[in-house]
Amino acid sequence: MPIASMTGFAEGRGAHGTLRWRWEARSVNGRNLDIRLRIPSGYEGLEGSARALAAGRFIRGSIQATLTVATEENVRGFRVDAAALADAVQIAKRIAEETGLPPARVDGLLALKGVVVQEEGVLLDDEARLARDAAMLSTLASALDLMAGARANEGAKIEKMLLSQIEEIETRTTEARRIAAEQPLAMRDKMKAQLAELLGPGSNVPEERLAQEVAILATRADLREELDRLGAHCQEARTLLAAGGPVGRKLDFLAQEFNREANTLCAKSSDIALTREGLALKAVIDQFREQIQNVE
Repeated sequence: MPIASMTGFAEGRGAHGTLRWRWEARSVNGRNLDIRLRIPSGYEGLEGSARALAAGRFIRGSIQATLTVATEENVRGFRVDAAALADAVQIAKRIAEETGLPPARVDGLLALKGVVVQEEGVLLDDEARLARDAAMLSTLASALDLMAGARANEGAKIEKMLLSQIEEIETRTTEARRIAAEQPLAMRDKMKAQLAELLGPGSNVPEERLAQEVAILATRADLREELDRLGAHCQEARTLLAAGGPVGRKLDFLAQEFNREANTLCAKSSDIALTREGLALKAVIDQFREQIQNVE
């Protein structure tokens, strides 16, 4: 199973009777799965099933699904709820008597929520409502499948970049290992030159003593463990990418380990060339971590 991105977009359109609707689904990065729905009034019954459809397809990401519903223009879609209007009239009369204010206007009463209702929403029986909701959810499922495909396509592109960055990390780790192997000899020459400058011409430092001091410095600057761990992390990153699926969190943790080893390498380095290699490693590791922020 290939890795997937957390970025995607898709839409789906459907119809049932006199209704026409459009689902718009979009997804961006997120630490966890965050599902947000925008559903018109009267269609709240879709929310639970809509959330289940999204949760069944995605593990991480901030997902937003928006439903837009329209009725055919030649269909009368509204009517006055007589009972609600009667209640509103009684309340308006009582308030006018108690306060002395002018009685409420008709247009104000009709603007109250529930007085004018969509005829379709009132007339549908349970069986028809279930059929309508099923058709709407089917459209949403298709849109989410398309978005999952878009996330997978983006994930394939990210995987290529990650593999390229892992290869560069391996190359720079190999070069750092080569430079680090030459450090003891460089330390010896540098120390010998410094001592000669301090002690003056004709001074002679015993080779045994010089070798002891160089050994102590080389031990403190030994980078073999850090370089070995960098190589192991590269192998683990390749394994995770090959396994696929929702590996974004694991890759993010691995990027932190990469960065820790690169920081230690720079801190221990006593050679300009090795420091440059360590800084180059940090740069590509930052690029690696930036890319995996979008991996599910």
